[in-house]
Amino acid sequence: MAFGDYPAEYNPKVHGPYDPARFYGKADVPFGQVKLGELGAWLGRRNKSPNALAGAVSRAWWRWQHKYVFPKRAGIAPFFQLTVASMTFFYLINYTKLKHHRNYKYH
Repeated sequence: MAFGDYPAEYNPKVHGPYDPARFYGKADVPFGQVKLGELGAWLGRRNKSPNALAGAVSRAWWRWQHKYVFPKRAGIAPFFQLTVASMTFFYLINYTKLKHHRNYKYH
């Protein structure tokens, strides 16, 4: 699969129009239904390649957009969510600089 191509598992005759928020691979047990004893085998069946991880992030992005951005009456929630996410991201990348500016009671 090259960049911009459809997934190999996608078949337009079976699946209909392409939806970037849908996983077209073989269905497996959802994470919420996995028992603790089966967790190792379930994790072993996951595809951990960079392409698979990029596809998972892309599907999550599209699902988030379908839920919060694309509806006709979309509210202000996506703007607040992006603001909080960006604030958290910049706090984490600047934490090593910020921790030196703590106010201590005794020096």
